[in-house]
Amino acid sequence: MDNLMLNNKLYLEGKISSKLEFSHEMYGEGFYTFNMDVQRLSDTRDTLYVTISERLITGMNLEEGQDVIVEGQLRSYNKFVEGSNRLILTVFARNIEICTEKSKNPNQIYLDGYICKKPVYRTTPFGREIADMLLAVNRAYNKSDYIPTIAWGRNSRFCESLKVGDNIRIWGRLQSREYQKKLSENEVIKKTAYEVSISKMEKVNKDAENDVVNVDENFNEEDYHMGNINKNAI
Repeated sequence: MDNLMLNNKLYLEGKISSKLEFSHEMYGEGFYTFNMDVQRLSDTRDTLYVTISERLITGMNLEEGQDVIVEGQLRSYNKFVEGSNRLILTVFARNIEICTEKSKNPNQIYLDGYICKKPVYRTTPFGREIADMLLAVNRAYNKSDYIPTIAWGRNSRFCESLKVGDNIRIWGRLQSREYQKKLSENEVIKKTAYEVSISKMEKVNKDAENDVVNVDENFNEEDYHMGNINKNAI
């Protein structure tokens, strides 16, 4: 189990941007959720969804506008919504503390997992190279987290050579991205997608074919987003 704690590590520095809300209770332990704004190098910020145990915040007076450090993991689960499965992502906090001094890199994630769908390479209208890759990261008790990732430039070209079952290690940041989804000829809604932007990656040279976890073919990758946590999420 210790090794499975090391294959999914997330470090965030940011500002609490919503009130803490009770989410659910599991085995007598209560869990709360809140939004956290993490600044990018530019003027934009990523608004990320955090789940935290009541036991971690005992004695802490966490309020909107407070700067905090959150360390934990990025987790996922499938939820059936409006006729289709959606991949729900959440930051699962394992530690939280008040941030008194900000670092140069407030958003860091490391994942060690297996490619579970063939990477999709494409170029934007402006000629920028991008590759989408879905990573299955093993967790304790025979569970896996399915993490959407995106690579750029030479990393995206490298993704073209990868196949389902390859063991990959990546370093990067967790980001949010707004997009518009067309429901009908006259109806368009704004949605938010969450993904890991890869800054560095490497292929692990070992046979991982027996370890890969397959994704449910019915889930809608376009709708992956962070949402409310239910009792089966952790």
